[in-house]
Amino acid sequence: MATRFEQLFNVYDCDALTDEFVKKETEKIISEHYTENDRVEVYKQCLNCIDLTSLKETDTEGEIREMVEKVNKFEENFPDLPNVGAICVYPSLVPTVKDILTEPIGIASVAAGFPSSQTFIEVKVAETALCVKEGATEIDVVISIGKFLEGKYEEVYDELTEIKATCRDAHLKVILETGDLKTASNIKKASILAMVAGADFIKTSTGKTPVAATPEATFIMCSAIKEWNEKNNAKVGFKPAGGISTTEDAVKHYTLVKEILGENWLNNQLFRFGASRLANKLLSSIRKEDVKYF
Repeated sequence: MATRFEQLFNVYDCDALTDEFVKKETEKIISEHYTENDRVEVYKQCLNCIDLTSLKETDTEGEIREMVEKVNKFEENFPDLPNVGAICVYPSLVPTVKDILTEPIGIASVAAGFPSSQTFIEVKVAETALCVKEGATEIDVVISIGKFLEGKYEEVYDELTEIKATCRDAHLKVILETGDLKTASNIKKASILAMVAGADFIKTSTGKTPVAATPEATFIMCSAIKEWNEKNNAKVGFKPAGGISTTEDAVKHYTLVKEILGENWLNNQLFRFGASRLANKLLSSIRKEDVKYF
């Protein structure tokens, strides 16, 4: 007898999705619509959707403090441009961001054993709770990829629902680590599972693996979000992250989101980029000169 998740994946035709179809459709959308979005107004929108991220092992309080101060002074230096959507850091640096941030943007923290998710659920819950207590308004966690690949969908779901409950009012962004899931079918299954578990956003990658946010992963995840919304009347956000470092990359992902999910998703309540280098590239494209602000 099929498990409830196997039944659910059948409802969404997950096994019918092939890599070949995804590649073809992704290329078609980008080739037909990229040019119309390759313009300054779109660059500005993309800038406003950035989770300005620093997730280095060497991060110091001083470096994070400097990054936050630049966000605080962004309007003063670029009065005609929108600020980034959030700042994303490791758990121990959330208090630093909270203490200094004066702008009305999100404080995102990775949690729950990021980036491998290979720890006890008790640790995942405790870390999530501490991040929220210290001021995080958004929590980014990775699914238990090993369990997912073994078909232990119930266990992955149970972990995510427990973490979601721990988030309280903070938004939960669930990272699928699409490069490790390998197939279009797996990425769609993980997308559906995360949304069933209560994800406010689904996110491609940690940025810590060789294959991160590909246009194909964006196509699959946005298509899954569209189906989910049509069946459940519930909007879930999307965040491509990892390896998105050029304006061209950003516009490609923006184009896919726009064509698949529509105009309603083109804001930082439902669309984010996880990036460390992208902000300066977008600023340079907007100003048409080399800008190294962040």
